[in-house]
Parts: sequence; C-alpha cells; structure tokens
Amino acid sequence: MNVLRFSDLVAAGKLSGQRVFIRADLNVPQDDAGNITEDTRIRASIPCIELALKAGAAVMVTSHLGRPTEGEFKPEDSLAPIAKRMGELMGREIAVVADWVDGVTVAPGQLVLLENCRVNKGEKKNNEELARKMAKLCDIYVNDAFGTAHRAEGTTYGIAQFAPIACAGPLLAAEIDAISKALAEPKRPLVAIVAGSKVSTKLTILKALSDKVDGLIVGGGIANTFMLAAGLKIGKSLAEPDLIGEAKAVIDAMSARGAAVPIPVDVVTAKRFAADAQATVKAASEVADDDLILDIGPKTAAILATQLKAAGTIVWNGPVGVFEFDAFAGGTEAIARAIAESSAFSIAGGGDTLAAIAKYGIDKDVGYISTGGGAFLEVLEGKTLPALEILAKRAAA
Repeated sequence: MNVLRFSDLVAAGKLSGQRVFIRADLNVPQDDAGNITEDTRIRASIPCIELALKAGAAVMVTSHLGRPTEGEFKPEDSLAPIAKRMGELMGREIAVVADWVDGVTVAPGQLVLLENCRVNKGEKKNNEELARKMAKLCDIYVNDAFGTAHRAEGTTYGIAQFAPIACAGPLLAAEIDAISKALAEPKRPLVAIVAGSKVSTKLTILKALSDKVDGLIVGGGIANTFMLAAGLKIGKSLAEPDLIGEAKAVIDAMSARGAAVPIPVDVVTAKRFAADAQATVKAASEVADDDLILDIGPKTAAILATQLKAAGTIVWNGPVGVFEFDAFAGGTEAIARAIAESSAFSIAGGGDTLAAIAKYGIDKDVGYISTGGGAFLEVLEGKTLPALEILAKRAAA
C-alpha cells in the first residue's frame, strides 16, 4: 500500500515550524484509582512524537481513552494520567489542553496533549464539520494509531481528508510493512494460527485465510468445533455445533488446494473449568461425555511445532488452550516456543496472543507484534482499513 510516510517528510526537512497533529493510540489500561497498569502503547507512541519535536515542529497529540460519552467530559475520561506518564518517559512537562477543536496555541519545539478526542461531538460518526475544524489546526496530520485504523472516525479518517498533508507515522508504517510481508508477499509455506472461544467470531477470517495459507492451525473452542466436524466427540467442551458445516467447508477448501487443517490427535481434559482442576491427557478419540477439553495434548503440540519450525511465514492470533491456567498452558507454550525458534517471519496480534508472548518472554523472537486487536483481525479478513484507505487516496492525489 502506497502512503506518504512521516519519516520521509522528516528526512526531507519539511517539518521545521510546522504544526503537526498526531493521532496516537494511548488507550492504556488503568486501575480503579486511575493508575496506568501497562504503558506499552505510550512507549510505542513516543518515537513519532520525538521525531517531530527534533525536527522543529509544533506538536499536538491526541487519542481516545476508554468509552466516554460524546459532549460530556468526565474526570475519568481525561488524558492527564497519560500526560504524566509520557512526561516521565520523555523527561519533560506535557500540558493537557481541553476544548481544543476551535484552536490550539502551540509553539515550535513544544508538545501538548489534546484531551480525549472521543469526547468531541461527531468524532465516532466522522462528522465533516468537526473534521474540517481539526484539519485547520495543523499543517501536517500524522496517523500513528493502527489500533483504531479499522474505524472511520474524525481523528482517524475525516481529518486526513482535509489536512494540507496526511501521512502515516512510524508505528502505522511498520504495521503496513509487516502485514504486506506476511500476507501480500509471504515466504512459503504460510501457516496461520487462529484460536479463540468461538468459530462465529472468526469465521470470516478462517474463510479468508483458507484461500491463502498452506497450513491453518485452529485452537481453543474453535478447534473443538473442527473436531466435531471431523467426527470426534468433545464431551461438554465449548463448541458451536451449528457451525459444523462451516468448519467442514474450511477443511474442504484447504484440502482442495492440497493444504490442511490439522485436527488434534490428543487433548488435555478436566472435569471442571478451574485452575486447580486435575489435567488428564487423552487421545482425541477417547474424550468422555463429562470431559472439558482445555488444551491440545503433547503429541499434537509436537506435530504443530514441527510444522511451525518448517514455515516460511507465520501469522498468529490466539492461544490454543486455557494458558492462564498452568495445567492447561502446555500447548500454547509449545506453539510460542516453536514460533520463537522458527526462522520464519512471524506476525502476532490480539490481546490474548500478546499476553502469551509476554508470559513466555518471546517478544524479541517474534518478527512483528501488532499493536491493534480489531484492526489486526480485519486485515486477516482481507478488509481494507479506512484509516489506511484515506492515506492511500491522499498519497495518490
């Protein structure tokens, strides 16, 4: 995808004295007292901001936080905790500006954080009047928020239509490059891992990938539905029996291309869903009526690990078992270790996937870790993300 890149504007010396509006993704988790509990997104946003400041720009940054009601600002919606943490990381004071749509005063070399953009009326529905007002605040608009790229909102789409210059920040550009490498021009074999509780939530992804990948590994409740499609019993495990036909269609589509959806040969079961439940390894053909399947078994994990180590490209979305419970984490850990040891280019995304990567400490061994949950899934579905679409249109124009 051809978009104008912020780094190219910086390299060309086009930022000095310019007003730069950066849409970042600073939607970080907080505890009940408002303390930030995990600051990865803040850290990830800083390189773009520092690039602009060092180039002599007047810098405005905004983001959404939580789910505020448009037009009704509440203290818990404030980006003040974000400004405090970002200031600590950058070694500077960062002012937070409220009611900023009609004008912002910011000088070259100065950085301000514009209050929660989703408080502005018309943000979510991409109101044109709001978008035009925001566009007037800047000379250069930078989208560096892949996590919101699947939404056509005021600060992700509208402003990019009307700003004098609209470009992709370094985080967004890296996502475009990684996704293109994994899906548009993959080194073969291309293996995808799609796991989760429900087939229904990822059916379109499974269908889209069945036309592209050489191997499709399913896990979690999704694997249980595929086991039913293969004629296996799953006891009282989580599954969607009404989607057996859809699962069979994915298996058949893969088979027609000489590819496969590996069905577990063994599983780890329990009689109840609990961290202290007794874990029992069984052949996939021996699941009892009162069993819950909570992980893939060691034989299945070894088969899948061998496949992943031989891959050219790996796309990973979702743990293959209840990895939060140590007794049922073996499958996900085996998958994670195999990805880490593989020479394949790997791209991983989704909240639970990132939690698994953190748990097993393999972040340095994954080719690219996507910062977007919903956006990452929509890319896997083959959708064009609105925020990328408008940047591509502006680049073409």
